[in-house]
Amino acid sequence: MAGRRVNVNVGVLGHIDSGKTALARALSTTASTAAFDKQPQSRERGITLDLGFSCFSVPLPARLRLAIPAPDPALEAGPGLSESQLQVTLVDCPGHASLIRTIIGDGDTRAQAGRALGPGVTRHAGAQIIDLMMLVIDVTKGMQTQSAECLVIGQIACQKLIVVLNKVDLLAEGKRQAAIDKMTKKMQKTLENTKFQGAPIIAVAAKPGGPEAPETEAPQGISELIEVVKKVKSMQMFHMPVTSAMQGDRLGICVTQFDPKLLERGLVCAPESLHTVHAALISVEKIPYFRAPLQTKAKFHITVGHETVMGRLMFFSPAPDSFDHEPVLDTFNFSKEYLFQEQYLCKDLVPGAVSSGQASEVGQAAEGQYPRQQWALVEFEKPVTCPRLCLVIGSRLDTDIHANMCRLAFHGILLHGLEDKNYAESLLPRLRVYKLKHKHGLVERVIDNYNVIGRSLFKKETNIQLFVGLKVQLSTGELGIIDSSFGQSGKFKIHIPGGLSPESKKILTPSLKKRSRASGGEIAKQEEVVERPETTQHVTLNLSFKRYVFDTHKRMVQSP
Repeated sequence: MAGRRVNVNVGVLGHIDSGKTALARALSTTASTAAFDKQPQSRERGITLDLGFSCFSVPLPARLRLAIPAPDPALEAGPGLSESQLQVTLVDCPGHASLIRTIIGDGDTRAQAGRALGPGVTRHAGAQIIDLMMLVIDVTKGMQTQSAECLVIGQIACQKLIVVLNKVDLLAEGKRQAAIDKMTKKMQKTLENTKFQGAPIIAVAAKPGGPEAPETEAPQGISELIEVVKKVKSMQMFHMPVTSAMQGDRLGICVTQFDPKLLERGLVCAPESLHTVHAALISVEKIPYFRAPLQTKAKFHITVGHETVMGRLMFFSPAPDSFDHEPVLDTFNFSKEYLFQEQYLCKDLVPGAVSSGQASEVGQAAEGQYPRQQWALVEFEKPVTCPRLCLVIGSRLDTDIHANMCRLAFHGILLHGLEDKNYAESLLPRLRVYKLKHKHGLVERVIDNYNVIGRSLFKKETNIQLFVGLKVQLSTGELGIIDSSFGQSGKFKIHIPGGLSPESKKILTPSLKKRSRASGGEIAKQEEVVERPETTQHVTLNLSFKRYVFDTHKRMVQSP
């Protein structure tokens, strides 16, 4: 029986000019046509512009022979392979947008299928093709902007990490080991509060002497790095001579009598696994290192599926009494009501950023209570094709790469895609997101025990008829109902079904004063004259109602 070839995909990530491509070249024994910056544009500019694929193979470790079930046709490597091999495919990642697409895009369809990786291990929704991440650090510079962003992405989408301290040949020989030890301790400290605590840290010189050095200069530290890579346990298929291939495998297909210039980059997938959406409902979790608030109506670079497009967001949360409910990450419930948010609620919420109409609703947030789950409606500037439950990352990629700030803003899961181009009319009315509105006014005077006149709640031009029947709360405790308009100045009549209490009537009814009217120095008559006291105690009115964001009729709704 022929041996097996089992593949593991390793993403090579890091800051620009940290030596990612040189490291991939030093490790690899076989390269694809796109490897090592073979594109003329890449060579001209001296940077990686597209994904590069290359690989090396080592004997399949004994523990993996036991962990992986008996071979099936999809695992057969074909004739000529006498010993089972572990093939390590290196994915050399270029600029930032492509980097994110590599991590979260290429494996979406496989995540949808939930392909098994080994005993007791399966892909969950949102997991991607990169099994392990090599974070390449220029040892002379340490963590840089994109290094930190790669680490953030790794925490979202990967389970395994190796840190590679590259360019150790640039360190003074007498102080080299001390400098490597110092940088190793710094990286251990950086990883301390991440899922990658204790990750291996390997020092190498992928291209001693730099890009212009002769090829005779042998890389340093590569054998030690390969030994670490061999320990990775999450395995999956690749494209070497096999009778079939699965999602995530890099597959070369020979097609005769075909002009490759006519081929565009696209997707190969199982029927019905991908959908083209114009908008989406996603769960949202802010990345703590992003300093700015996440504002409703703001635009972000949204990476989903294989694309990065601009998208406008609207944030919403559960009602405050549901803040503590357990998060649900695999579905969206259209039957529930949600509270509109001017911005994502979190501990670094900017004081005063919440509108006064929302103040009471987010009072719990002000007291240190925050929703365990929040959502956003994302409206894409152009349609995107992706599966349900795929990973979504929001970024500000237009920020200066050299600025000392994280450009990754949030991540989440796509829970529901809106495929209808006219989703605003056909689907959004189902989304019960409401704004809580508050209006405040005053009681001007009493008509009788059951009716009062109010003012200062509406403008003169307001159609008060729209508010007839809504309940208002008096500061004295009574509940009233708006009955009708009163005059032409925005005043209105309020009916109080339970009647005014004696205490309220005392507050609202002006006191009586006796005033003498003199005539010729003598008191001719004493009469009662009603005088409003100089300091009348005001009784305020509060009108609260919900208005649903996507209700085409703009109705005002109050709880029973």
